[in-house]
Amino acid sequence: MSEKKKTQMTKGKPKKPQNTKKNKAEPKKVYKPTVTANTKGKKPRPKKKKLPEKPSVRVAFLGGLNEIGKNLTVFECQDDIVIIDSGMAFPDGDMLGVDLVIPDYTYLEENRDKIRGVVITHGHEDHIGGIPYLLAKVNVPIYGTPLTIGLIENKLREHSLSAPPTLIKKNAGEHIKLGCFDIELIHVNHSIPDAVAVAMHTPAGVLVHTGDFKIDYTPMQGEPTDLNRFAALGSEGVLALFAESTNAERPGYTPTEAKINDSFDKLFTTARNKRIIIATFASNISRIQQIINCAHRYGRKLAFSGRSMINYMKVAQELGYVKVPENMIIDIDRLKGYPPQQIVLATTGSQGEPMSALSRMAYSDHRKVSVGAGDFIIISAKPIPGNERTVGNVVDELLKRGCDVVYESMYEVHVSGHACQEELKLIHALVKPKYFVPVHGEQKMLQKHRALAMSMGMDSKNIYIGDIGRKVEINEYTGIKELEPVTAGKVFVDGLGVGDVGSIVLRDRKHLGQDGLIIIVASLDVYDGHVISGPDIVSRGFVYVRESGDLMDDIKSLALDILDDCSRRNIHEWGVIKNMIKDDIAKLIVRQTGRSPMILPILMEV
Repeated sequence: MSEKKKTQMTKGKPKKPQNTKKNKAEPKKVYKPTVTANTKGKKPRPKKKKLPEKPSVRVAFLGGLNEIGKNLTVFECQDDIVIIDSGMAFPDGDMLGVDLVIPDYTYLEENRDKIRGVVITHGHEDHIGGIPYLLAKVNVPIYGTPLTIGLIENKLREHSLSAPPTLIKKNAGEHIKLGCFDIELIHVNHSIPDAVAVAMHTPAGVLVHTGDFKIDYTPMQGEPTDLNRFAALGSEGVLALFAESTNAERPGYTPTEAKINDSFDKLFTTARNKRIIIATFASNISRIQQIINCAHRYGRKLAFSGRSMINYMKVAQELGYVKVPENMIIDIDRLKGYPPQQIVLATTGSQGEPMSALSRMAYSDHRKVSVGAGDFIIISAKPIPGNERTVGNVVDELLKRGCDVVYESMYEVHVSGHACQEELKLIHALVKPKYFVPVHGEQKMLQKHRALAMSMGMDSKNIYIGDIGRKVEINEYTGIKELEPVTAGKVFVDGLGVGDVGSIVLRDRKHLGQDGLIIIVASLDVYDGHVISGPDIVSRGFVYVRESGDLMDDIKSLALDILDDCSRRNIHEWGVIKNMIKDDIAKLIVRQTGRSPMILPILMEV
């Protein structure tokens, strides 16, 4: 059939119906924006999604900034407060007579109803030393790992608190619910076991506080720092990082504790027939374990000297953090019963503290230990900044007595417990914080840590360097903003007195120490004020009276003239009379000696 006939036959016939399934499908509707004169040729702007509002977190610094020690940081979110650490600091050389320095707790007393607890990162004195004084002001629960709580319990036995403390043990990896804070403890390495970092999960975001730490892949005790958890937190998002800055000036990595073993082995071999005395931090329990191991290998007995050393060892042994072979530990009173080559004595005093065991040995003031040519002394610690001179003096005295003395710069007998630059960089890289606050260090350390964070790409406006008494607000969207400062500072502990020694008392002590004291005593008639007896002159720390008779006579004569003149002029106000004596005698003494002793007039009416 031709194509023409086919066309004629189909012409006029109805077309076959198409597939009904296809017919049922509705055509897709395409919505196009209405084009008006104003929007013609422009794409419509998508509506912005409103981000959920987050509260801010506020942070107050009561210690640990621009200083070494006295660590205490206050975190606030909504109506809840959590405190991280409560430490103490050793007094400076100009804090005469002061035993220790603690933070000012006024701000915490004012906000006691909001405090949900204190979380302690580890058991060093610069983190737990202030707890007894804090609990005397504000009785709040204390949380820490088993060794940390054990050391706190031991410390609190020396203090009489009005209410029993609440001490709660938590292990690394566990969480603590404190108000709106979910506190997570993260295992880290340090020079004491059971140290932790703290991750604070809050409505404002996650805050990470490293505490004191280092990254040691071959630690003497426990596992390496839990870098996996830091990385996981960084992946989830961290609002702010608070990282210690003690070794921020040191490049590279902190050496592993395992290096000390080789050094001790060499030194024990060198000591041969001598008695070995090792001075270290009492709290460095890992180092004590190394000493125990080495002493056992060389068949020596071990004794301890120093109250803090004995206390730390007692707690560490009870909790199983130190393993001691049977019959190895002897009492210090039994030292004379063994030959020198069988003895190791672990002692305090690595910082040259005047009342420490090693210092007393050096100055022949120790009741039970005398040192000399038969002693091999190892100082297994680095001097804390400011203590270099006192440590040097102790070393000099030991050398004068014929001792062999080994200290840090001679052999690797000490490694730090703090992270150096490369370890700090690793933590920054893992945590990836939005904001960063360097803590725990002097200004130069904080600034170096700031530069380190900037070298890793962090914007300088997201880094805050604080100071004691500063308070900041951190918000995910608005950044870091300074608030009104809070009450903060140093409180001096002198004997049983807390806070009763201030700057005026220290100034007077310094004055007395530099120029001495002159006391002028006189008895006056109660009616007309004439001198009945005296004035008598007493000198302490100013001049030797027997060799300064002329000066004493001049002072006495001038004081008598002033008292007689006041009697003639009918001046009976004691404050006025005393000031006249002080001023005129001070001028006389400066003119004749060039010194300025404290002048103390004592007047009595008869």
